[in-house]
Amino acid sequence: MKLKSLTAAALSMCLMSAAIAQVSVSPESVLQKLKTTFVNTPFTEVRATPIEGIYEVLMGKDIAYTDASARYFMFGNVMDMTTQRNLTADRRAEINKVDMSQLKLADAIKTVKGDGSRTLYVFSDPECAYCKRLEPTLAQLKNVTIYTFLYPVLGEKSRQSAKSVWCSADRNKVWADYMLKGGSLPAAECDNPVVRNEQLGASFGITGTPTMISASGKLVPGALPLEKIEEILAEAAPAKQAARTK
Repeated sequence: MKLKSLTAAALSMCLMSAAIAQVSVSPESVLQKLKTTFVNTPFTEVRATPIEGIYEVLMGKDIAYTDASARYFMFGNVMDMTTQRNLTADRRAEINKVDMSQLKLADAIKTVKGDGSRTLYVFSDPECAYCKRLEPTLAQLKNVTIYTFLYPVLGEKSRQSAKSVWCSADRNKVWADYMLKGGSLPAAECDNPVVRNEQLGASFGITGTPTMISASGKLVPGALPLEKIEEILAEAAPAKQAARTK
């Protein structure tokens, strides 16, 4: 019994010592270990997590987790089950946040609905089936200004369609008709922002369409249902109001 007690006590002391050692390790020292050990991996930042001894690791915009030794890696989502929050998803949204000053609004189709008080930015491909699925949902929004950036990710046909829409005499009507009703596009040529939009979307890491951006800079991919888009607009409202008061 004594031997078992001593063994248990020794094990407890070892675990306590390990925990103390982990707590005393700074994120900066973990980052240095990673850079020294894995010289070909572009580690950019290490942060402590709410889990003792576990650190968040950024590799560009990729997220992983490691221990104080920087030896063991974990990939996946960290969930706070008390608050029901996906901490990894929250962090991913933060690091993917768009610098709104880079958006060139003159390069987008502007659609004002109602008083236009809310704002939504959409990167859309005219030949994208999911983009066409999103348009009827966007049409139901009220009191919003939508900036649609023509973003042809599906190849040359998409690029030509985007140019035809932009160069039409009434691009708003042509865009709405084509996306909601189908049919053909009028042949048109002019100076257009399609290449600039492609470069801009790529700089934001947008690889698929549709992709929406809220007024707060949150990047949201996919053809979401109306209630989800309303949530995005509501979340962005406080940030937009704060920006106005600065």
